[in-house]
Amino acid sequence: MQESACLVVGIDVGGTKTHLRALSGDTLVADRVRASGGWRPHDPVAAAGWLAALLADTLPAGVRPSALAVGGHDCETPRQCAQIRTALQLHFDAPALVVGDAQLLVPAAGLDKGVGLVAGTGSVAVGLLADGSPVQVGGWGAVLGDEGGAAGLVREAVRAVWAAHDRGEEPDALALGLLSAFDVPEVPLLCGALERATDISAEWGRHAPAVFAAAEAGSFLARTVIAEGGRALAALVARLSARGVSVDDVVVAGSTVLAQPSLYEAFVSSLATAVPTARPRPLRAPPVEGAVALARSLV
Repeated sequence: MQESACLVVGIDVGGTKTHLRALSGDTLVADRVRASGGWRPHDPVAAAGWLAALLADTLPAGVRPSALAVGGHDCETPRQCAQIRTALQLHFDAPALVVGDAQLLVPAAGLDKGVGLVAGTGSVAVGLLADGSPVQVGGWGAVLGDEGGAAGLVREAVRAVWAAHDRGEEPDALALGLLSAFDVPEVPLLCGALERATDISAEWGRHAPAVFAAAEAGSFLARTVIAEGGRALAALVARLSARGVSVDDVVVAGSTVLAQPSLYEAFVSSLATAVPTARPRPLRAPPVEGAVALARSLV
């Protein structure tokens, strides 16, 4: 295969979808979105092979990248990212960079520093120290964390409904919405419905609309859960600030927080109290633009 002059490739591997974008100068060479099935970031060799196959299937025949940057879902530590990058060298001799997918947000917004905050199915925040070292907080999964993400909101909503049931209260709009969503007739049976999930984050998270619908219907419990979710997201930013990360700009992305004004407003309000100097800014560009920007920096 021949080299293509200054062909930069950015890849955003999300939990559900993967977006690859390749450019030669300002000319778009490839732009593809596909499912992320088969992505195994905890197996560096398998992950590198998956990325190499994606590139081979997407780029024109005979073309290889001059630089490649990848933002990978579930790439949780610098060591894990470095191992995938090393394995990639078995396929390409071009400069490469592998980071967690949340690290794409700040460069996608055209910024050099700041915080990337994601609240989709899960939640996580990332930033860089002055020496360039990445710091990640949150992102601990639906069972233990992911507060403010869809799955975490559903977990906390069920807890709120259980507590109301224990107080002898009649089911409100939140309880009724969750019973309908999980297809069970009584509040105590929500426990079994949660435990039967095989893909916990996805299966819990898809019921988050019931929480927001209940809040719109007047449920005090649902509104409290959403407000607490917003505070939890702001707390992630405060945690990064305490560790020395620049948090003046907070780039926000994620299918839950950007699609639900009540959660975004709760986050912004809590952020103003927790970190008054932080400026929240919803990401308007696709995160893959951040991967492209990082790839350009390697050339």
